[in-house]
Amino acid sequence: FCLCLCDNFYFQLVQNTKLKAAMNSVNASFSQNISIVHPQYFFIIGLTGISHSNYYYIFLFIIYFITVVGNSIVLLIIALHRSLHSPKYIGVFNLALADIGETNALIPNMMKNFLFDSQYITFNACLANMFFVFLFSSLQSVTLVVLAYDRFIAICLPLRYHAIVNNTSMVLVFSAIWVFNSSVVAFLVASISRLSFCESNVIQSYFCDHGPMFRLACNDNSINKIMAFLISALYIVVPLVIIILSYLGIFLALIKITTWQGRLKALKTCVSHLLLVGIYFLPICCSYIAALLVSLTPNARVISTSLAYAVPPMLNPIIYVLNTAEIKDIIRKVVKNRSAAIRENISK
Repeated sequence: FCLCLCDNFYFQLVQNTKLKAAMNSVNASFSQNISIVHPQYFFIIGLTGISHSNYYYIFLFIIYFITVVGNSIVLLIIALHRSLHSPKYIGVFNLALADIGETNALIPNMMKNFLFDSQYITFNACLANMFFVFLFSSLQSVTLVVLAYDRFIAICLPLRYHAIVNNTSMVLVFSAIWVFNSSVVAFLVASISRLSFCESNVIQSYFCDHGPMFRLACNDNSINKIMAFLISALYIVVPLVIIILSYLGIFLALIKITTWQGRLKALKTCVSHLLLVGIYFLPICCSYIAALLVSLTPNARVISTSLAYAVPPMLNPIIYVLNTAEIKDIIRKVVKNRSAAIRENISK
């Protein structure tokens, strides 16, 4: 009888211990879930305390208008003229598409603050805004690398250019780039959703920027710090290094050309791309260096970074129209045909 009683007591003790362990596990899981706090809205601070900030918003609207019109013209010209259906212009088409995407992700939200005095954005809309800004910005950077590769093969391996670089290979390359960049940026945005914002919902930026957002978190944000470093390295440092190395190869190939006329002719095909690289990377690198060396005020950071992101998409189509003979010839023919049609209508 005593043995039975002891066995029952031991069995109940084991069962109670297991039940307590299970309850503790459930409670721990429950407390971990409820510790993730997402605010309903974020407050994007933008420009604050500047008396004539309205002029800056008007300036941004002008940039937005020129960017959308200019890049749309480039897209239409490339799409409608079969002579431009070549590997180089597939890259230019992708760059113009990324320019329009980034501009539409950035400037309309800033204009909303100016026109409607509304600086609030919902949590999900904020994540979507972050995704599209970083996606199209990363596409710009990687597209410039692909265009540098195109120039490298054209000058260093001219006899093998059409075998290595063709329309099919370019479409496959850009398809892979879109998939890869979308995956990386989606993971970056998803890492924000695991953060808890229990202290502040004020973002000291002009859009839902990753850096200012993850610094608001009151739980562990080490993954976000790693992702911020990875994104900067992957889409700023690595592309710039690859482009510099490709042009070192191009300049070495130019030295082997005996005549100055031949060198200038080959170098002329790189002028547009070099201008695009300088316009894209110089402002971003300068703003990063300034932020590291000098303690920038929130307003100074907003102005510098917004210009670094907004101005290059506006200048890209202008550079390609002015420096590309094929596009200039097509525009001249279109204008000449329209002028002739107008004269015929007037004469009738």
